[in-house]
Amino acid sequence: MAELFSILVVTEALEKAYIRDAVSAQEYTPACTKLIGQFKAARDLGTVVDIEAFMRDYKLSCPAATKRLLEIGVPATVEHAVAEAGTSRQHVRTVADITTAFITLMDAIKLNMVAMDQLHPLLSEIIQLLNKVSSLPPEFEEHKIKMKNWW
Repeated sequence: MAELFSILVVTEALEKAYIRDAVSAQEYTPACTKLIGQFKAARDLGTVVDIEAFMRDYKLSCPAATKRLLEIGVPATVEHAVAEAGTSRQHVRTVADITTAFITLMDAIKLNMVAMDQLHPLLSEIIQLLNKVSSLPPEFEEHKIKMKNWW
């Protein structure tokens, strides 16, 4: 139970430090990920059944830790898609655009839109967006070729 108590207190302090910008995103993300993993391991041991009751019993007030550990379960940098060092915001935007275009294509197919003139613009957009991403692994070229053959 002492481990759980310390994980909650440290997570609260880490969340507050990140919000105040006292900790960089590069330091915050691995530390928070480690704490989330430790929390899940401690919780799975089963010594404490109700975390919120545990916090009340020990008069722990850790709203940021509670939100991060119990509700969200991922670091804020992941939750809010903060670009890490070496990645550009444009890259993040392109990935989001690819996801949107892919979902739009899937929805069109689910709506039984199977005519080439309906699907061509959607597939064309996905291919154009994929060509903008330079960090795709080499084995992905095979998938791009399949997509172009559909086109």
